[in-house]
Amino acid sequence: MSDAAVEKWGVFEASFDGPSGGNPYLDVAFDAVFTHKSREVRVPGFYDGNGTYRIRFMPDIEGEWSFLTRSKTAALDGKTGALTATEPSAGNHGPVRVRNKFHFAYADGTPFLSFGTTCYAWTHQPLDMQKQTLETLKKARFNKMRMGVFPKDYPYNVNEPLHACFERGADGKEDFDRPNPASFQHFEKQVAGLCQLGIEADIIIFHPYDRWGYADMSAEQDFRYVEYLAARLAAYRNVWWSLANEYDFLIDTKPMEQWDRYFHILEENDPYQHLRSIHNGDVTANFDHRKPWVTHTCIQNPDVKRTQEWRDAYGKPVVNDEPEYEGDILQSWGNLNAQELVHRFWITMARGGYAGHGETYSHPEDLIWWAKGGELRGEAWKRIAFLRDILEADVRHGLEPLGIIGEWPWSRVSGARDGDGDFRLIYFGEHQPVIWSTGLPVDGDDYDVDLIDTWEMTITPVEKVEAPVPHPTRHGSVVRGGKPDAAFGVKIPRKPYQALRVRRKR
Repeated sequence: MSDAAVEKWGVFEASFDGPSGGNPYLDVAFDAVFTHKSREVRVPGFYDGNGTYRIRFMPDIEGEWSFLTRSKTAALDGKTGALTATEPSAGNHGPVRVRNKFHFAYADGTPFLSFGTTCYAWTHQPLDMQKQTLETLKKARFNKMRMGVFPKDYPYNVNEPLHACFERGADGKEDFDRPNPASFQHFEKQVAGLCQLGIEADIIIFHPYDRWGYADMSAEQDFRYVEYLAARLAAYRNVWWSLANEYDFLIDTKPMEQWDRYFHILEENDPYQHLRSIHNGDVTANFDHRKPWVTHTCIQNPDVKRTQEWRDAYGKPVVNDEPEYEGDILQSWGNLNAQELVHRFWITMARGGYAGHGETYSHPEDLIWWAKGGELRGEAWKRIAFLRDILEADVRHGLEPLGIIGEWPWSRVSGARDGDGDFRLIYFGEHQPVIWSTGLPVDGDDYDVDLIDTWEMTITPVEKVEAPVPHPTRHGSVVRGGKPDAAFGVKIPRKPYQALRVRRKR
């Protein structure tokens, strides 16, 4: 096989002819070992229908690589090839990893602040609508998309998918031992489409909202399916793995040890160790994210002021992918007003976590973003983009809460700093003080302080004043007050949903 060139963190693919009789998904196994100098990376292969077998590889080091295939099937054993990994192109920062314990960064060190959205079944909609979804994402500023491999059967989402996920047998039923190449080829095309837009694909592997039987496959079929996904998709740098949407609604048929096994299969078959998480339904049923095979905390919970509590409980980045959705549908989780969802984003970020967006406005044809993609009809997404722009301009390490859990006033308002505190963000939310000093710097006046109106999307310098001296107040054996909280205070208009941005002058 001749040498090929692929950029670092790009996708290299090699294909081979092999047997098509019987059931190749069950009967044939092969992998390849990629070598760069003394480094070896095992990459699983997969069957792609019509006698074609593929391996995909994401080189993470520039330079010369070679590979050798291995299989008990003679036609797939001992195949060799080579590639040259070149410098990554502009915008290619590699896969996202955990960094600084509670935060994320791309492989090249560029910070990644997660601003996600949800379109569960967008890849199963008519092609024109999928194209519209990608066009919408070009302007929306989201950098992560939650999306299911399987179609969904749920209110507002009852249409038939474009493809069956498994091939049909002579009886017309899907054979869960035979993945349908057309379905997965299309899915990975859309994962690649998101990658071109700089959007992470947060791939949901299982969910309970099903009428096709996918939620009721046997454990062995589940295990093979997870292994197949890893072989097909792991080479795409923008992949995140989400074991489930609302895993606890499947716990009676998929017990906890089975969920752990899914994680282990990904560990064993994803050479690049993409991020791995799992998502709860009931707010009291968080997975034990302390387990070492879980890379970050993924939850749904409307009580976003608990963000720091979850950080401390699990010791990992917190992504609240469902703090409820902007919309007007019957279900209470889907009828927040836009300002409330924006409010929850600000609280979450200013307490050291990350939040997810969803939009659920009723539509006569059920064309709802959260289910199917298409168009955004709400207002929150614009303000979320505004927040992203503010933070990406200054945050380098990740926002760390200014106080401890329950400490006054941080149990009410939200505040965080980046790194050594050269950047601070204080979000008042429903509170509307006319003067403020707590959490502002104590080391002088060499700072710019701006007032942010989170809804009107305005940024205005504020007037600095002498810091107020709180009256001494006893809290148990501790007396608070009696001296200024900071080197200065600021005057603020009496209005809710405002924030302070504090930056050391450069």
